[in-house]
Amino acid sequence: MSIIATEHAPRKKINGGVLLLLVGLIIAPWLASAAGGNYWVRVIDFTLLYIMLALGLNIVVGFTGLLDMGFIAFYAVGAYLAALLASPHLLDVFPALQSMFPAGLHTSYLLLVPLAALIAGVFGILLGAPTLGLRGDYLAIVTLGFGEIIRILMRNLDRPVNITNGAKGISGVDTLSLFGVQFRGVFHLFGMKMPALYLWYYLFAVLIIAIVMVCIRLQRSRIGRAWHAIREDEDVARAMGINIRNYKLLAFALGASFGGLAGVMFASFQGFVSPESFTLQESIVVLAMVVLGGIGHVPGVILGAVLLSALPEVLRSQAIPLQQALFGTVVIDPEILRQLFYGLALVLVMLFRPHGLWPARQQGGKA
Repeated sequence: MSIIATEHAPRKKINGGVLLLLVGLIIAPWLASAAGGNYWVRVIDFTLLYIMLALGLNIVVGFTGLLDMGFIAFYAVGAYLAALLASPHLLDVFPALQSMFPAGLHTSYLLLVPLAALIAGVFGILLGAPTLGLRGDYLAIVTLGFGEIIRILMRNLDRPVNITNGAKGISGVDTLSLFGVQFRGVFHLFGMKMPALYLWYYLFAVLIIAIVMVCIRLQRSRIGRAWHAIREDEDVARAMGINIRNYKLLAFALGASFGGLAGVMFASFQGFVSPESFTLQESIVVLAMVVLGGIGHVPGVILGAVLLSALPEVLRSQAIPLQQALFGTVVIDPEILRQLFYGLALVLVMLFRPHGLWPARQQGGKA
């Protein structure tokens, strides 16, 4: 009898934790809005976008051990694809398209999402194919260059034919519409007002849950074990008969697909895209999320993304009131202070938690 009770106790504990997590996810936007208005709901929405990016990069860096410094390029591919196919920009540039699409070029997001994932995956393969023989710093330099090429390309494809509208970016991107529901304005649910920011939150949360399930299944599958072998020792993995080329390309393609998906969501959420959203600094931030949380550990990566995307905004909002309360004036600009603590936190974590805040068990012992 005691054995049966012991076996069921962990399951009940896990089920209780999952239930508590689901309740927290459901009420999070309401709590954030009550605490500081819809601004904080928007911050949470962007945090969820960063979680999508971090989970995609974790497949390449965490599962396979490939140092990718240009991951933000796939984010840009998805965002610009949505901007081109769901905005008036192309119709303004090419009047001939007006006769073909008199009602406007309003591509359904049910088509855009898989298309962006597919095209971003192809770009991932195009990046991975020439770099199969590279490791470590050399791979980082090549991927960094790839990310900058995409950003510069988006910035300069406004002449001789204006494809991307250059540094001005593309505005007027259609907002997401699913099954007749427009993700804008204010909705009334059971007598309560619910801004569209809440709908975005719940959509992003569902997408993240789906991505997490895919990542965990991949990690525990034969593919995940092959990626793990490549990460630990590529030469030994090759000697064991693992097809290094195919598994590396698969990692690049899958990670890029998640980046493309996040890019589509970003373009629709913002309604505007420009090259300034896809700089090298963004790639570094996403990579820092993966390293800070725990390379290869899905919950740790989510934790790292939350800390590096949400906490800096909290610090930015509290820096001025805190300085005025302590010194009577603003001594240090909030942005400078935010970057200072941001860098200091990374240094301290790497010194005292080199495997991340929440590492996988095989990397850091007890998780």
